[in-house]
Amino acid sequence: MADRIDSAERSEIMRRIGSSATQPELVVRALVKRAGYGGYRFNLSSVLGSPDICWKGRKIAIFVHGCFWHGHDCRHGRRAPSSNTKYWKIKLARNIERDKQSQRALLQQGWHILVIWECQLSQEQKVWQKIKRFMTRYYG
Repeated sequence: MADRIDSAERSEIMRRIGSSATQPELVVRALVKRAGYGGYRFNLSSVLGSPDICWKGRKIAIFVHGCFWHGHDCRHGRRAPSSNTKYWKIKLARNIERDKQSQRALLQQGWHILVIWECQLSQEQKVWQKIKRFMTRYYG
């Protein structure tokens, strides 16, 4: 059986997890560039939800969601922490609700939104095609 880490170690590990320029974000940025779309801004806090990739003037936003943090319905997103479960259940539910509210508001403001899940990046070619279709439709 693997050694368990104590709560102080776990807290330190979780604290070091960044919210921007994550590996999945960097992969998606590279795919966006490969698809031929530059000139974007990233983690734009002036736009509701701080899209990971954004063309503000065109009202186009791409969100790159970590499956665990944003509650995706995949094996990573369904994984529940084994300690401090009440805290994590509340925290993750808040993340999911915040995402829904932000995206709903952006859509009402005329934004075009694409969500890419971390687990989808195992099939980069499919994600690249998804980005191309989305951008062709809304960017031109």
